[in-house]
Amino acid sequence: MRRLILLRHAKSDRPAGVSDLDRPLNSRGKRTAPRVGEYLAAEGLRPDAVVVSPSLRTRQTWDAVQPALKGPEPEIVQAIYEAPDSALLAVLRSTPDTAASLLMIGHNPGLQELALRLAGSGDKTGRKRLTVEFPTAAVAVIDFEGETWGSVAAGSGRLERFVAPRELDIND
Repeated sequence: MRRLILLRHAKSDRPAGVSDLDRPLNSRGKRTAPRVGEYLAAEGLRPDAVVVSPSLRTRQTWDAVQPALKGPEPEIVQAIYEAPDSALLAVLRSTPDTAASLLMIGHNPGLQELALRLAGSGDKTGRKRLTVEFPTAAVAVIDFEGETWGSVAAGSGRLERFVAPRELDIND
């Protein structure tokens, strides 16, 4: 079994004169991201591999999540930045098969589109919500029966859960 954990970056700021790539987390994002990490750890959602967009807000999200997960060193992947679902799927399929679980930290709308594309079954309420939203710091967990990441195809995943920070009572 393969497990994909999609995490949208935590809430970010939009300072004047700062490029999109260099946008930092805002105060809410800085409070929320570590709590999401604690949730992931408490639920046993610990990745074997981590890929992160090169944007500052995604890297800061990982830096805040990582202490709870004690996760592996992330791979910063340019192809994740502001990418469509097809590019994210290509990154996913290139994951080494030695990793049973992958955490991808990226952006919308790509993450939402990827989740919708892959989750052909599973949590019906979560799949319905995914058609409407993928809030900042939300987590989608999708499981696959295949033995390789390369075999992941549209509709082949089962949405195990879709959780937004407000459901964890951490969206302060």
